Amino acid sequence: MGVGLVMVYSASFIYASETFGDGLHFFKRQLIFVGLGLAAMWLASLIPFILWRRLFWPLFVLLVVLLGSLFIPGIGHRAGGALRWIKLPFGFHLEPSELAKIFSPVLFAYWLSRERRGSDQQGQIYYYLGLALTILLPCFLMLKQPDFGSTVIFMLVGAAILFSFGLRWRYILGLVLAALPTFYFLVWKIDYRRARIESFINPWADPEKSGFQVIQSLLSVHSGGVTGTGLGKGQGKLFFLPEAHTDFILAILGEEAGWIGLLLVMGLYGWLVFRGFQVSVRCKSAFGKGLAVGLTSLIGFQAIINAGVVLGLLPTKGLTMPFLSYGGSSLVSMCIACGILLSIHRRHQMD
Repeated sequence: MGVGLVMVYSASFIYASETFGDGLHFFKRQLIFVGLGLAAMWLASLIPFILWRRLFWPLFVLLVVLLGSLFIPGIGHRAGGALRWIKLPFGFHLEPSELAKIFSPVLFAYWLSRERRGSDQQGQIYYYLGLALTILLPCFLMLKQPDFGSTVIFMLVGAAILFSFGLRWRYILGLVLAALPTFYFLVWKIDYRRARIESFINPWADPEKSGFQVIQSLLSVHSGGVTGTGLGKGQGKLFFLPEAHTDFILAILGEEAGWIGLLLVMGLYGWLVFRGFQVSVRCKSAFGKGLAVGLTSLIGFQAIINAGVVLGLLPTKGLTMPFLSYGGSSLVSMCIACGILLSIHRRHQMD
């Protein structure tokens, strides 16, 4: 988060000066988000992790209400063609999809650690109906916004937990094959998503529109070289690279800190993921194990996908870099994830 504060200041200063007349506009707001995030992390670390299992259904209902309220006129806020934010006082916004991503490890860990009531066919039906309902309803509401990226992360986290609990490769392959028709209808049949895939394959085919972000991102990273141009000296943020302080902040870091800076930051993410998996291995509770795997995978997947987009290795997707990008909902939700991991670790230490 310290690196994130520095980079938000550097990446947003010119834009904030021109737009709001205050170069520190985004930095000051991010500083507030950091304070809220640290407080949320501390509180989450004090809550016994098993409480998330006991409060599963009230939390699920709250999440559905928040996602559903986006479609109520006057509550949901639309930006960039997507209806993803709830208006809050003082100009702040809440993004329920970020909370949905945090809830996904709780959801899958709950069902995998839950004892199925009875071995009869009716008990099995109720179990799988409940599982399907709690997975499909949030995904449906996120796709309606539309927020395809958060939906993908939601399902990837579930796949990671299922794999860690021993799901066989043939079932994983079956799920992938079953997802192909979904990919066709939700990606290839939607014009702007298909354009992203095409621009990923060849961004120079349309360098002024669909391929613009990727090309500018690659130019920024390339111009940084090995050691970078120096803090504050990057050119990509001078209205060349869209979303310089949010989704593409890693490109500005690559330009100003070079490949050395990129490797160091990605090394921090790698260490965080390694420690998260250690917490999972040491936890004796099945729910705690699944929860730790899911939360760690959430951070890891989002970091890998964002880095892949910035480096032109993945199609453009509106996912922030955890702890680094500007944004309150993302930062606070990631801090909550780390707080829950600390709670699982603390319980292990007490045991």
